[in-house]
Amino acid sequence: MCGIVAYVGPNQAYPILIKGLYRLEYRGYDSAGIAILDKDIKLYKTKGKVADLDNFVKDKDVTGTIGIAHTRWATHGEPNNANAHPHFSNSKKLAIIHNGIIENYSTLREELITRGYIFCSNTDTEVLVHLIEDIQIHENVNLMEAVQLALNQVIGAYAIVIISKDDPDLLIAARKGSPLVIGIGENETFVASDATPIVEYTRNVVYLDDEEIAIIRRNQELKIKTIKNIDKTPYIHKLEINLSALEKGGFDHFMLKEIYEQPRSIGDCMRGRLNVEKGIVSLGGILDYIEKIKNANRIIIIACGTSWHAGLVGEYLFEELARIPVEVEYASEFRYRNPVIYEDDVVIAISQSGETADTLAAIELAKSKGATIIGICNVVGSSIPRATHAGTYTHAGPEIGVASTKAFTAQVTILTLMALMLADKKGSISKSRFHQIINELEKIPSKVEETLKVNDEIIRIAKIFKDSRNFLYLGRGLNFPVALEGALKLKEISYIHAEGYPAAEMKHGPIALIDEKMPVVVIATNQGVYEKIISNIEEVKARKGIIIAIVTEGDKSVRNIADYVIEVPDTDELLAPLLATIPLQLLSYHIAVMRGCSIDQPRNLAKSVTVE
Repeated sequence: MCGIVAYVGPNQAYPILIKGLYRLEYRGYDSAGIAILDKDIKLYKTKGKVADLDNFVKDKDVTGTIGIAHTRWATHGEPNNANAHPHFSNSKKLAIIHNGIIENYSTLREELITRGYIFCSNTDTEVLVHLIEDIQIHENVNLMEAVQLALNQVIGAYAIVIISKDDPDLLIAARKGSPLVIGIGENETFVASDATPIVEYTRNVVYLDDEEIAIIRRNQELKIKTIKNIDKTPYIHKLEINLSALEKGGFDHFMLKEIYEQPRSIGDCMRGRLNVEKGIVSLGGILDYIEKIKNANRIIIIACGTSWHAGLVGEYLFEELARIPVEVEYASEFRYRNPVIYEDDVVIAISQSGETADTLAAIELAKSKGATIIGICNVVGSSIPRATHAGTYTHAGPEIGVASTKAFTAQVTILTLMALMLADKKGSISKSRFHQIINELEKIPSKVEETLKVNDEIIRIAKIFKDSRNFLYLGRGLNFPVALEGALKLKEISYIHAEGYPAAEMKHGPIALIDEKMPVVVIATNQGVYEKIISNIEEVKARKGIIIAIVTEGDKSVRNIADYVIEVPDTDELLAPLLATIPLQLLSYHIAVMRGCSIDQPRNLAKSVTVE
């Protein structure tokens, strides 16, 4: 979570660092700070937004060509000025920024207090900078060696960058379980949590692996060692992000931009993987493991949040098309319940960022049991692609809005392609049915484009329900995960309580909530259980509930009983989630705007959950 930016080079550091923090705002945070080294370390930090920090330092000295900056999402210690990063060592010769959690910080803190160290914050991070200084003093070692020794005592996750008054040309960076990327420029070097603050200056980056330390010295080549002092050769990747993807492009919010990008992002998911003329679906990233997946006795999908909802859609698709049993697990629970995992299981890990801490931990558990791990994620070079045996990128492009939109439809598209590929290889689907689905899949981007034209109607509905305190979302079959995702979007950005249910489960409890004030969103596209969903709508209407229905274009039956109707184009039943989710994204967006909520940075949330 949080955000890290650091710089060393010939230019003034402050403009680069503050712009980097603005670029990282989407990650979620509650305070911000910066430290610039000239003759001394000048440290400024404040609770609030990056703009508050920018205003705070306007009359301060920010000269210097090396520095570190941070946005904090509170874990240990409430959001306030003292707990904001960076943190000084007691001598004020060292300053550190840190993402992650030091699990044994309490024990280390008590020991350091007995040695005379004074703590100015409640954070676990301050423990680490004092520990590094203590080792440097008592072991008489240089800063890099002190960091190595300190990190060997630490339990937990970290991405850190340190500067030292005694070595004004040096940055030390290290990571374990929290991402760090190093940008290699012309006589200058950048460090960040992800590539967004770097792409403006260089396309050449190095992704640190777990337990690696980067020694970044002005005008010298990057050196990498492990915490066990093993030398590593930096591998330079080329960034493919366009700077325009990090701008709003005329939209009021990134979320709205990303909703409207879905015709393109879904098309990009399929490009080079779907050939309708030749009747081929091929995901190159998993070809070497296709026999293993095809013959798996079971597929386990692990994910969190929106990615978990995509996994639920995947469950329906794999079982329907490839006839392989599927279980969908919350990654955050999977690792703690001693799950039964066999060597012939295939585990599919889904994550937009590729850095989700719970999903990474679940991957390691499954790998230790001998399972084959396949990754689906969006961010090239992230941790999950490096931790899995094989996988595929969604190619959705940067998603800045905290509430995932295009990431969800991209993940569902990849799962659809994967299920079709497996079904074709297994012969579990007829050739005619296979061609029917892929022909319809090719049309989905244009049908999403058509779906977006309901925006004006959704604005009208949003005005009516913006002050509602509760929503219910109902769906059946493949549309049940869509109901869950719609409810999550509303909760995330409008702060309205919302719950998603299988429509048939209404009778088993939730129907007690229905009254004339309760808006009920029903995904009622024309599918195999269409008559059943009509019966469920009638049950709600009999109790004076208000129905907002997502229906297939030309529908008459639901239109006759629903209070509000939003139409989506007709498509194959298996592809309905890709269209039905679009109006729900727009509804949550417009309600949140009308309520004055922070759309791209909703309270308490972060884009990438890199801590437990």
